[in-house]
Amino acid sequence: MAQKVLIVEDDSNIAELLHLYLEKEGFETKVAKDGGKGVEYFRSFQPALVLLDIMLPVMDGWTVLKKIREESATPVIMLTAKGETEDKVTGLESGADDYIVKPFEMKEVLARIHAVLRRTGQEEEQEDKKLSFDKLVINLDSYELLVDGKRVDTPPKELELLYHLASAPNRVFTRNQLLDEVWGFDYFGDSRTVDVHIKRLREKLEGVSDQWRLKTVWGVGYKFEVAPAGANS
Repeated sequence: MAQKVLIVEDDSNIAELLHLYLEKEGFETKVAKDGGKGVEYFRSFQPALVLLDIMLPVMDGWTVLKKIREESATPVIMLTAKGETEDKVTGLESGADDYIVKPFEMKEVLARIHAVLRRTGQEEEQEDKKLSFDKLVINLDSYELLVDGKRVDTPPKELELLYHLASAPNRVFTRNQLLDEVWGFDYFGDSRTVDVHIKRLREKLEGVSDQWRLKTVWGVGYKFEVAPAGANS
């Protein structure tokens, strides 16, 4: 039986995109275009998870979340155009299970839905897509990057690139391999796209640990270099 996801979103384009992708993924969905309908549909539809926008007509997302929490522990993922820390903190302190900042990629939304459902025991555990190194955790289940214990906002494609490199430590990948394996065969961009993403990742990771590093192999490509056990450099 398909799991139900309630989408509370007043932007028709975003709501339709979420509906199409989630239905394709095997979920049953229902869309509410305002907060009042969101609460009404929550009670009648009885979803396994709610995707809840903050800026809504009739009743805002915070109020909808409060009403849901008064009667249920159903997982709620907040959708917000605001990236400010205070909004994230408010959402999590108000009982949200996760938040996603717009604009988002559907691959990230799906990963976070599955991660929250697993975390709340509503979905069977699958093989973890999580890699841990000294002061670094790359979690592709929840699309989170933890650097020295702190969550660092990272675009999905950067995270996927880092995960791909780190899942095969010390293996050298050419730019074309990375384009094929991370971006996919339908990507018609320039191999310099890889260079740009590596540069942004280095800005987040430079100097964090002497146990690993993103290394350029001149004339070939890149690798996630890990120091031998016991080595300091």
